[in-house]
This record gives sequence, C-alpha cells and structure tokens, in this order.
Amino acid sequence: MNDLLDDLPSPLPARETMAEGAVLLRGFARDRAEAVMDEVTRITAVSPFRHMTTPGGFRMSVAMTNCGRVGWISDRKGYRYDPVDPETGRGWPPLPPVLLDLARTAATEAGFADFAPDVCLINRYAPGTRLSLHQDKDERDMSAPIVSVSIGLPAVFLFGGTRRADRPRRFRLDHGDVAVWGGAARLAYHGIAPLAEGEHRLTRQAVCAVLRDGEHDEYDAHDDAQASGLDGDRVGPRLAAAKTVRRPTHTIPPPNV
Repeated sequence: MNDLLDDLPSPLPARETMAEGAVLLRGFARDRAEAVMDEVTRITAVSPFRHMTTPGGFRMSVAMTNCGRVGWISDRKGYRYDPVDPETGRGWPPLPPVLLDLARTAATEAGFADFAPDVCLINRYAPGTRLSLHQDKDERDMSAPIVSVSIGLPAVFLFGGTRRADRPRRFRLDHGDVAVWGGAARLAYHGIAPLAEGEHRLTRQAVCAVLRDGEHDEYDAHDDAQASGLDGDRVGPRLAAAKTVRRPTHTIPPPNV
C-alpha cells in the first residue's frame, strides 16, 4: 500500500527544520530512488548486508554494509572505519555517482555547500527493527554535515539534542525523503523508532543510505549496546569498558573493487 501513495502530494511541508542546522527535505530523492536501489543491489552483491556485533557482545538488529573509500564497522575490537570489508577481505565497493550527486545537492539545498562525501553506510531495517539514540562522532571533521537518504517503507526518525537526556522530536520519513544535519546539530542524538509492517514496490523494508565526509578516527569503544547508543541482541559476554581514541596508522587507499 505504501508505494501507491508515492505519487500523491504530501500533506507535510516539503522542507522542515528539525533543529538549528538540521533540515528534512521531503521527497527530495524520490525521482532517483529506483536508481539508488539499483546501486544498493550492486553494492550488496559485492559486500552483503550483515548484522554486526557491538564491542559489548550484542548483535545489531539493523543490517548494514558500506560503500566508498572506507567503511564503518563494529566488532569486539570496537567501532571504526576500515578500508577493507572484513567479510570479503577486499575494499568496499565504490561510492556510486548517483548517491554522490544526491548527497551534494541535498547538502547544498540544506545550506552546506561544497560537501564532499566519500563514505556511505547503508542500513536495512526490517519491520520491528529500531536504532537507538546515538551520535555520529567517529569522524575527525565535524564541520561537514551528514546526509541520510530514505528509501522504501516509512519510518519514524528520532532527532534530539546534543545530550542523551534531551527529549527527541519525532519526524515521519517517507520514501525519497532526505535528512541533512550539521553545524550546531552535527552531534545531535538520533535514531529510528521500531519500523512498522508494510509493503513497498521497491522493498518490503526501509533502506537508509547515510553519507559522510571521509576524515576518520579509529577507536576501540565500550561495553554495551545502551552505552554505545546502538540497538542489538546480546550474543556474548560483556567486555570490560575500554575506549581509546587514536589516529589511523594506515594510509587509506582508493576503492579497489
């Protein structure tokens, strides 16, 4: 049913301010949604979706993969960016031009000119899946925004403040919506409420492509899913809390896939 409503005018404003520095652009990616999903299919044929494990031993309920110069990964060693997909032993698939151009134009529309993303984390939400409130703070350059493209089933985006205790606001994300946040909102806590059941002609799930700038830190992070801000199922014993931040010791190569 959800896809039958795609071509109808939305009763919601085309542009909505979520916070200072944070904008929701409704329908911005709708005309490129099929092209984006075609690229997601190509990417996942090389680097499949997988359920990563948090350092505290929790299986993440959200399935993830990456494309671009490096990819975001989580395991018992911590949260970090890595140029190599640990499941394939090869570099991540390159960032497709359609996603690169979409991210740049959305960022410019939101007031962030000259955005140059080179990494993209792709999240797949099945009905019932959620993503707990968390901050995106693994990147060195906090002056660049984050661009998040939503495809498929509608979702509820939770967008809070820079403190975990700040009460988040709820925003409906429909097929083709793009959220952009940076500046004062760059470290805002955000997440996804449990996804409702539904159907869409492109996917029976919700796919979210999150594009970021590519100056990265690697770090070993800590003990459990709540502390990390990521939702997951416990799959192993809790590790002792340990978090060390360091610069990468390797030179990040260009994509080799």
